[in-house]
Amino acid sequence: MQSPTLREALAALRRAPLLTGLSAGMVALALFVAGLFGTVTHNLQVALQSVEDRVAVVAYLDDGAGPAPIDRAVADLEARDDVREVRYVSQDRALEIARAELPELAELGAGLAENPFPASLEIVLQDGGADPDAIAVVAQAAAAIPIVEDVQYGQEWVDRLHALRRLTGVAVMVIGAAFAVVGALIIGTAIRIAIFARRDEIYIMRLVGAKDAFIRRPFLLEGAFTGVVGGAAATGLTWLTYQTLHRFLEDLSWIPSTWVVGGIAAGGFFGMLASAVAVRRHLREV
Repeated sequence: MQSPTLREALAALRRAPLLTGLSAGMVALALFVAGLFGTVTHNLQVALQSVEDRVAVVAYLDDGAGPAPIDRAVADLEARDDVREVRYVSQDRALEIARAELPELAELGAGLAENPFPASLEIVLQDGGADPDAIAVVAQAAAAIPIVEDVQYGQEWVDRLHALRRLTGVAVMVIGAAFAVVGALIIGTAIRIAIFARRDEIYIMRLVGAKDAFIRRPFLLEGAFTGVVGGAAATGLTWLTYQTLHRFLEDLSWIPSTWVVGGIAAGGFFGMLASAVAVRRHLREV
């Protein structure tokens, strides 16, 4: 059996389907833009994470380093919790890599009098360990090893990458909050129109002793329903746009399911919140 609040909310939706549809449509458009921005942001974060996963600390070794000290250095570094893997690159292997990546060296062939590339240890950090401070700690630990002559990890490049990730996070919060406010204002306006359209009904309910809390509850459900419907419609529009773009950009990723559920839930929450503010403010005017 339906509660009086739910029954009244459903009746109000049936009485004004056009107003409800327009409100949900406006919310959907606002959240659709937010969904597109979220998709772009997610793919940017995926790309940045992919770059971060390739960040490695390179420790260049002394030319006279023997096998035993090298093995000991590898074992010591791999024993660290923040290190996933340590790869030893010999001088010959370093020269092969350089010739493969630099055509001008490949043309020299065997013309080099001696191998100019030092042996090195490539230290790969654990997933999510590309924080500049964490990388610096690993670099300092590698530099403390006696056979290590120099350590490089592109500090300036890592700092810029980390700053870009933080900037992206701030942009998501700011723009997401802006679209949430827009959606809340749209729902609040629609609820205000509904209140004035039903002011005679509300007046009669007050005459028979209905309290404001009883009158307010159906509007809160209407706002939540409008927000949820708008969020679901925005998700559908975002999905269709993603599928269209995915045909041209195969590496494009869909946003996480938690973002989808969170977006729809946020639509319902802001719809209810906007309704609460609008009802509290405008019931006094009826």
